Amino acid sequence: MIARLLPSALSGDAPRSRVLAVLLLLLCAGLLLAPFLFPGTRALNVAAKICVFIVLAASYDLLLGYTGVVSFAHTMFFGIGAYGVGIAMAHREGDWLALAAGAGAALLLALLLALLLGVLSLRVRTIFFAMMSLALASFFATLASQFSAFTGGEDGLSFKLPALLSPATRFLDQPFLGVDWGGKLLCYYLVFCCSLALFLLALRVVNSPFGKVLQAIRENDFRAAAIGYNPVLYRTVANCLAALLACAAGILYALWLRYVGPDTTLSFAIMIDILLMVVIGGMGSMYGAALGAAIFVVAQNYLQDGMKLLSGALESAPLLAALFHPDRWLLWLGVLFILSVYFFPSGIVGRLRGKP
Repeated sequence: MIARLLPSALSGDAPRSRVLAVLLLLLCAGLLLAPFLFPGTRALNVAAKICVFIVLAASYDLLLGYTGVVSFAHTMFFGIGAYGVGIAMAHREGDWLALAAGAGAALLLALLLALLLGVLSLRVRTIFFAMMSLALASFFATLASQFSAFTGGEDGLSFKLPALLSPATRFLDQPFLGVDWGGKLLCYYLVFCCSLALFLLALRVVNSPFGKVLQAIRENDFRAAAIGYNPVLYRTVANCLAALLACAAGILYALWLRYVGPDTTLSFAIMIDILLMVVIGGMGSMYGAALGAAIFVVAQNYLQDGMKLLSGALESAPLLAALFHPDRWLLWLGVLFILSVYFFPSGIVGRLRGKP
């Protein structure tokens, strides 16, 4: 009954699982009401990061899960979006026109690079595309670090947003419902609404006839070509769409952080994180990308705190306390990932939908 209540008409892809429907509703409601349910700067930062990384994971799943193309350049497109806004706003702070120009230039550059990368490397085996994307991503990361006059180098760029989105702006003199109504709250809901719209767009794409062709090419590109579909063309278009979505996620992330730097957008560790999100949630499922991103970001931010409490409770057992020391949170994050892959080989969504 709950699954029927979801607006599946937008995508033609109902959750097909009551548990999955409940989880999606809880995730959406939690993000929508995050400023009221989880007061505090840290919780709001985590909620905003979840919104952004849902879009980023969904864009990568469009490429990997639905098209079967492995790319290591996704953080490059993410970084292009962030740096486009950062460079524009650093030179003309508080200017809406500069914000629009930076975002537009970033989207155009991401589209051109994705098109060039696809045309040059997707005509051969996809492993060559993976290597080409890795080389291009490494080149762009080096470029961002070296051209410090424009990018701020390793220190990155801090910038101010238009007054309407600035944390210093207050719409009400006193907090209402326990929340300060100001530019930061408006910025959060801008990130939330844009992320929701982009996710629904990705959901619509993969459930369209175009998305069905992508899945056919993923399963057997020779048969898809035999019935008249051009695998190179479809893979290139998918790569361009995924790049634009990743770039848009970078724009939103830069708006929220009011900062852009190599470690926040271009790090290869972020590429690994995206891959883990997609695998944990379930490849070939936009719902899986959303759940995987939410679970991973929450674990990344709160697992260490939970281990600190557990380690303190186990002080009477020094060996166990040392095993669960907060400094070992990455170890346990890896263990959780291994367990999730072992018990959910098709991802969380795949298991909830009854897949082996």
